[in-house]
Amino acid sequence: MLYDINLRITYTYEAPVSGGRHVVRVLPLSLPDRQRLVAGTVTCTPAPEERRDSVDFFANPATSILFRKQHEKLVIRMQARVQLEPQPLTADFSPDLAGFPAELASVWSLDANSPHHFLGASPRLPDDPAIASYARGIAKPGMTVRQIATAICAEIHKDFVYDPKATTVDTTPREAFKLKRGVCQDFTHVMITALRSLGIPAGYVSGFLRTIPPPGKERLEGADAMHAWVRFWCGTASGWLELDPTNNIFAGLDHIVVGHGRDYSDVAPVIGVLKSYGSHKTEQAVDVIPLK
Repeated sequence: MLYDINLRITYTYEAPVSGGRHVVRVLPLSLPDRQRLVAGTVTCTPAPEERRDSVDFFANPATSILFRKQHEKLVIRMQARVQLEPQPLTADFSPDLAGFPAELASVWSLDANSPHHFLGASPRLPDDPAIASYARGIAKPGMTVRQIATAICAEIHKDFVYDPKATTVDTTPREAFKLKRGVCQDFTHVMITALRSLGIPAGYVSGFLRTIPPPGKERLEGADAMHAWVRFWCGTASGWLELDPTNNIFAGLDHIVVGHGRDYSDVAPVIGVLKSYGSHKTEQAVDVIPLK
């Protein structure tokens, strides 16, 4: 599947900003046998005084930008063409929880894909007793790691209501779990916390999701979205798999990966600091256009 992707993030400041430094992570990844970035650019208006393109520890493209001149608006644009290959789901070779620690112990690597980075608490995901109890109630004796992850995904999808007004980007998994409401970031954070509580390595995937309009309706420009879902490690035979708890499906040809991390803090589209006062307004528009 070939896609053209256009993203525009607009920051409008109440008072002029006299400077700012930001890190932008919005360019899709190239992943062997799954996803290839054919071409891609990240641009800013106004143009930054300094810019550096790099790759972070988890192999995510990152663009660092620095502004010194005063500005009232910042527009970040990303354009990319991405080729996705189908990922057939194979037989379940993952062990049960009793045999899982031995599989983990056999992994000596500490590279970006090592499951050991995704086992413990991370900046936005502390241990949570309530979520751990929820996970234990779902994981039945004899279930494989993949069966447990699939069951937790389905249970979150059933128990939680998608509600963009219920949470913010800073809502904790504990708060979202109590509300049983939120958006893809909340569903993903709760599921990662649940899996880690059982000793299953789990991480955050940031990306784009192609949306399909209802029958008879035209696709609206800018109506697609940045999205988040979960990757979890199934053992040495199966490796990493990905589940989308917002939609209760395995990630497929409609899921375009931008970044991998332990939680949202590792893959936030834009982070940084600026010199100003007052509030600001943020607008985001995404187009994921299938070409063939």
